[in-house]
Amino acid sequence: MGNLSRPNSNDATRTVNRSRSVVPQSGLCSRCIDGCTGNCEVFQATMRGRELLYPGPFGEITAGADKEYPVDYSHLNIQGYAAGAKGLLNPGPETARFPFVSTETYFGTKNRVKLDVPMFTGALGSTDIARINWEHFAVGAAISGIAIVCGENVCGIDPGLERDKNGKVTKSPEMIRRVETYKKYKGDAGDIIVQMNVEDTNLGVAEYIISQLGVETVELKWGQGAKCIGGEIKVRSLERAIELKNRGYIVTPDPTIPAIQSAFKDGAIKEFERHSRLGFISKDAFLQEVERLRALGAKRVTLKTGAYSQKELAAALRWASEAKIDLLTIDGAGGGTGMSPWRMMEEWGIPTFYLQSMAYDMAQKMASKGMWVPDLAMAGGFSAEDHIFKVLAMGSPYFKAVCMGRALMIPGMVGKNIEKWLKENNLPKNVAQHGATKEEIFVSYEELKAKYGKEVDNFPLGAIGLYTFSQKIKVGLQQLMAGSRNFRIDTISRRDIMALTEEAAKISGIPYVMDAYKDDAEKILLEGCDYI
Repeated sequence: MGNLSRPNSNDATRTVNRSRSVVPQSGLCSRCIDGCTGNCEVFQATMRGRELLYPGPFGEITAGADKEYPVDYSHLNIQGYAAGAKGLLNPGPETARFPFVSTETYFGTKNRVKLDVPMFTGALGSTDIARINWEHFAVGAAISGIAIVCGENVCGIDPGLERDKNGKVTKSPEMIRRVETYKKYKGDAGDIIVQMNVEDTNLGVAEYIISQLGVETVELKWGQGAKCIGGEIKVRSLERAIELKNRGYIVTPDPTIPAIQSAFKDGAIKEFERHSRLGFISKDAFLQEVERLRALGAKRVTLKTGAYSQKELAAALRWASEAKIDLLTIDGAGGGTGMSPWRMMEEWGIPTFYLQSMAYDMAQKMASKGMWVPDLAMAGGFSAEDHIFKVLAMGSPYFKAVCMGRALMIPGMVGKNIEKWLKENNLPKNVAQHGATKEEIFVSYEELKAKYGKEVDNFPLGAIGLYTFSQKIKVGLQQLMAGSRNFRIDTISRRDIMALTEEAAKISGIPYVMDAYKDDAEKILLEGCDYI
């Protein structure tokens, strides 16, 4: 079927081939000329080396892997029916209207969390893109009734971090800002989930956020779909790089080496990378950590795992079952990122469609043996209402929601920039076509004003943008659900989707389009049965 991806040039790394003719496997121009002025990856890496590992510029972009996998969710279509209304007490043309569809979902065991729309943000951690836009993301998620995940290392890189004599956090102004911004507008739906990695555990972040900030949900992190190593950021100050190294982080190149310091002062090295350590999972340690977090006062403990092998997926499911965790989020390849190695994002890990199919099969086997199956969520390249429907259908009844990364960040950034353009009186035509004021531009503005009154004027416009996007997702999902005659999230089933290719059917177990409902159709056709 040809090459699924092409190395050596991509907008993410700001590189491009000179020639139209490119060798498929290597990505090199078929005719490489001595004297070429660029601009492929090999050309730029000749000068900048390790900088070409990452999408850029850091802090200003998010990047998503663009490898074209053999099978993805576009190989599924949603079934539509001409009768029925699952989830309605008195179904009929007057009651089965799409605005009556409930998109509410829940996750958790004893202390369940409601989501007004079955989605939540990806981990917004220590990258600049998360920090700079946090107010827009957090307020937007809160007023949308969805959960937000505060990612790893937020305390660890906080310039205002205060620690005790044992090196444990006693105050983190950045974490305070993040938690309080979300909580200020949180209603009866949604939650703020704070992630923990190796460094966070060593720093005592769980003790701090639970006892001092009232955080109720802590997420243990094994990994993500974007990379198979720990979290990373870039640092553009020598002093800051040394500070983070002194806090115990891996910083490359080593800012304490005199030659590196000279290269930085010369302008050759322009930035440093801060890396997290690799985690090492074990069953006993996992179960003990879950119990420790609960003993500290966490009302909910969740787990995020990445696009690892089937062994790690099995461990996540079985150990999550034994620990009775509240949610297991499974993140497939290729990922989206604020900072991950680009070729790693393109070429490592199990793609989302395949990974969810594996997870469903494992959940089924566990259930057949009488094991408790935790609530599950899927992440890895979702952006639209049909993605949510397909994930919930393919993973029914175990999958409760979808984790969206970049798709929920973009509205926050767009709204933030509209706020800036309004102040500068410099609206791009793609915005100006809708009006010249925030009330005209945002279709949801008056709706929010009716709910929050004058307080809406204090909302950052990125938050209004995220809310407006969430309403598009909600209404679109209501329409898809009504058409498939599902009026509650928990009535969606695997019978509500079909596989368009035999390969997708083989991987997922979803019936091939030519076989789906074939027996029912023949009973109606040949036996004259009523609608089944």
